[in-house]
Amino acid sequence: MSLETSAAERRTSLLATLALLAMTACWGSTFFLIKDLLDRVPTLDFLAVRFAIAAAAMLLVAPRAIARLSPATRRHAVVLGCLYGAAQILQTAGLAHTPASVSGFITGMYVVCTPLFAAWILRTRIGPVTWAAVALAAVGLGVLTLGGFSLGYGEAITLVSALLYALHIVGLGAWSTPRDALGMSILQIGVIATICFVATVPDGVVLPDNTHDWLSLVYMAIFAGALAMLGQTWAQAHLPPTRTAIIMSMEPVFAATFAVALGGEGVTSRLLIGGALVLTAMLVVELVPRRRVEAEVTHIAV
Repeated sequence: MSLETSAAERRTSLLATLALLAMTACWGSTFFLIKDLLDRVPTLDFLAVRFAIAAAAMLLVAPRAIARLSPATRRHAVVLGCLYGAAQILQTAGLAHTPASVSGFITGMYVVCTPLFAAWILRTRIGPVTWAAVALAAVGLGVLTLGGFSLGYGEAITLVSALLYALHIVGLGAWSTPRDALGMSILQIGVIATICFVATVPDGVVLPDNTHDWLSLVYMAIFAGALAMLGQTWAQAHLPPTRTAIIMSMEPVFAATFAVALGGEGVTSRLLIGGALVLTAMLVVELVPRRRVEAEVTHIAV
């Protein structure tokens, strides 16, 4: 490999990492908005409208992107959309029976599940440094979120959602390419919107009744929905799934930061310690030299 090629790959990897960080920061910025909005709009109704707006906006910008996908890529995008949509619904259902802090921790366990699925499905070899980063991220998530824990129905279905999120990360890493990122993103979001509407239409769809709520919903649809899915799909064409999951574990750190800066919450020792652990995990996986095989992205064309 030439020095020019190696430098170009490093630049692309850095851009992909920055794209994932921007995406997780955007997701983190929505937590206090969602908490406020869900007092007035049921969760599944919110998800259905949010992803429908995101899909419509992306189709307006690139109406032919899906048509340019190969039949196999369309099937992959539908499968990924189904995984993500089912995970959203299960996570939401689990929240009705589980404290939000416990739900956040269990959902964050996709950080641990992703390398297991990557090793099993993609035959990815994961070294001790990466496993150490995974463990650090898991402990950091626990410090950030857990105030107690019990295992019941809510926790069980939330764990299933974490498994589905991990499969989505692995599948996206295996199937996404830079060329197909836009079309795959649009199709995934369309499938997610369809699944959420199917789940909520029998009871009727409740819409926001004021301008402030609509503005919050549109922001979450465009930035935390459409652009975030596009950023993740493009970034995962260049980054291995385990590395992606560890970077994405920064989401609760960003959520806590925005809650302190904009939501009026206080700074706690748990926030500082947990955030530092997750940040350390991300820096370890980004800065510590990896074997070549761990830095490669395994693509499959099944």
